[in-house]
Amino acid sequence: MHRVSVIGSAGSGKSTVGRALAEALGTEFLELDSVYHQADWTPLPASQYRERVAVAVAGEGWVIDGNYSTVRDIVWARADTVVWLDLPRRTVMRRLVWRTLRRVAGRAELWNGNRERWHNMLSWDKDESVIAWAWQTYDARRERYLTAMADPANSHLRFVRLTSPAAVRRFLSCRGGEFVGSSGGD
Repeated sequence: MHRVSVIGSAGSGKSTVGRALAEALGTEFLELDSVYHQADWTPLPASQYRERVAVAVAGEGWVIDGNYSTVRDIVWARADTVVWLDLPRRTVMRRLVWRTLRRVAGRAELWNGNRERWHNMLSWDKDESVIAWAWQTYDARRERYLTAMADPANSHLRFVRLTSPAAVRRFLSCRGGEFVGSSGGD
């Protein structure tokens, strides 16, 4: 395991797992949100986004977290492993609400000067609220990744599907590379 794509719903722990895995593997870590979200939450134009991600995946070792379909083909073409954090919706939503509350209340800077806002947190518009986004896209994202796992075009990838916090802990405790099996749960 040298080039890893970490995917999952917002709030599933992609960044936390990605950082820990990159440290364990001694590789670079990239959070796709940090490239995509420019100042004032302005999205990087698709062509520039793809160029920057292509540069990042050119290396021999990396861990990249994010679900962006705009660059998935670039990331997965070079990846050898996809770690899918397929945690239950209740777990994801609980974590996401608490994370968002901490970020908003603490005025935490995320990427490129961006901060989450109270208004966005309370909105049910998925284009404004990460909580609404996660809730409204949860089922479709799961279906998309189940389909991707079965797709022969992805046969070069080792999929590791982790379905519980305990499975994630076990995966990380064995440094990822020694993890046996393609899915984990309790």
